[in-house]
Amino acid sequence: MKVLLLGASGATGRLVVQQLLNRNIRVKIVVRKIEKVAIDFLNNKLLECIVGNITEFDKDKNMKLINDCDAVVSCLGHNISFKGLFGKPRLLVKTSIRNICEAIEEMKNNKVKLILMNTTANCNKKANEKYSFADRMVLSLLNILLPPQKDNVRAALYLSNNIEENNSLLEWTVIRPDTLLNEEKESEYEISESPKRSPVFNAGKTSRVNVSRFIVELLLNEELWAKWKFKMPVIYNK
Repeated sequence: MKVLLLGASGATGRLVVQQLLNRNIRVKIVVRKIEKVAIDFLNNKLLECIVGNITEFDKDKNMKLINDCDAVVSCLGHNISFKGLFGKPRLLVKTSIRNICEAIEEMKNNKVKLILMNTTANCNKKANEKYSFADRMVLSLLNILLPPQKDNVRAALYLSNNIEENNSLLEWTVIRPDTLLNEEKESEYEISESPKRSPVFNAGKTSRVNVSRFIVELLLNEELWAKWKFKMPVIYNK
């Protein structure tokens, strides 16, 4: 297996890279600045690093990018700075996901798994999720005021609305962690189809390392993948 990982220089993306390499899985990453990639990763023969801005890749370049990969994992996110939150590209995640999906469908090669890391702040309306009125008000306001929130919602909506279950080339899942924690060790976690608590007023906790482990388990465990494909599972620490 070979995995294309977007957002590899981020806090969660780095952990996914480590998990994949630890299991001797080949990884291709795209980063804007190579100095953000750990030297240990760059020295690993299983890792291929491509420097560039993924949102600026045309269809031909995206097709070349995905051509030898069996799966795509997106841990893309916006930097927590004024420029990162409000500057361009405002639809970093949605644009990248759309372009990669279009490249996969254009190539018409073997079926590809796609995993998008998202957030419990994104309500899965197709699963008839109903957040409280207070939650909806706050999240609607964030959707207006914070471009990254709108980006996350639109990226998941793109997959949900455009890549249907009868698609012969692409299967997806959207992982929704709650409040992300930086913890060194893996711990027990639980997966549910929908949030079990308010993402605004009673948010749960999710370790990044547990998210990375769940991502890799989805890639390798066909039974687990069959359970969660075309769904938006929520992950919490136990």
